Amino acid sequence: MTTAAQPQPSRVALVLGSGGARGYAHIGVIAELRERGYDIVGISGSSMGALVGGLQAAGHLDEFAEWAKSLTQGAVLRLLDPSFTAAGVLRAEKILDVVRDILGDINIEDLPIPYTAVATDLIAGRSVWLQRGPVDTAIRASIAIPGVIAPHVVDGRLLADGGILDPLPMAPLSAVNADMTLAVSLNGGDTTAGSPVADEAERSTPPGRLNRMMRSTSALLDTSGARSLLDRPTARAILDRFSSGEAEPDEDEDSTPEVPKLGSFEVMNRTIDIAQAALARHQLASHPPDLLIEVPRSTCRSLDFHRAAELIDIGRELACKALDSAKSP
Repeated sequence: MTTAAQPQPSRVALVLGSGGARGYAHIGVIAELRERGYDIVGISGSSMGALVGGLQAAGHLDEFAEWAKSLTQGAVLRLLDPSFTAAGVLRAEKILDVVRDILGDINIEDLPIPYTAVATDLIAGRSVWLQRGPVDTAIRASIAIPGVIAPHVVDGRLLADGGILDPLPMAPLSAVNADMTLAVSLNGGDTTAGSPVADEAERSTPPGRLNRMMRSTSALLDTSGARSLLDRPTARAILDRFSSGEAEPDEDEDSTPEVPKLGSFEVMNRTIDIAQAALARHQLASHPPDLLIEVPRSTCRSLDFHRAAELIDIGRELACKALDSAKSP
């Protein structure tokens, strides 16, 4: 007697994790799901996952993806709008202006797909699920990376990046009627450290002083305005703060490997990544998804927002492998 084939799941609840520029991979995952005919019936996201998820829920993700793929490193720097402030060194309001233009004036409760943006209440010390109100406000709160982008006040609460406590927000989708829950974690192990994209990232933006960064990015900075921006004292100070602090070695120096010297931002960035990876493992243990896609931390650095095209392709490739594996007997 032959056994009837199990029907392929068609209704997907999608959990999109936090992880800075690696979040572009979410776009590739969604593109693969849509091409295969899956119906996304619920989305929750933290940080970059909240941004991509909100745009997908509103039906404007393709427009955002095309814009993101057009960005050069100089354009990203202008959009991040560096400035020394009390609570963050990047204002990022210019990026939010673009997102608002793409989204239009829409509230979460009016979206065709149920959507939850997760943020962290810095005063109460707990996660907050944003399921009502303007979509752009929810996104702004969820992407407020500690020490980088200032927190955002929503309904009297001081909110910051959702990834602080909930880097892979599984719980908000527990009641969604779906055939499959698919989670995309941006804090996977460094199994692809030797991949072409990782290698290219190391070559194109070497750690160290600003003069090395300027040389390596000269091909990307295609306007005199971008070069002028990088020459400003504030921009130089910000980029030095974001550098790894590793000086360029002299040719006669001993080539014995040494412990890398990390700048203040790199220390903070790695600390956040490590903490979020640990939190994500606990969340996966308590709320296991039907299918998990892990984007390795080594894929790119958190602020490599000029690498959208490559990261979208990586997300699509990982989704293709995971979905093919899931339907194999």
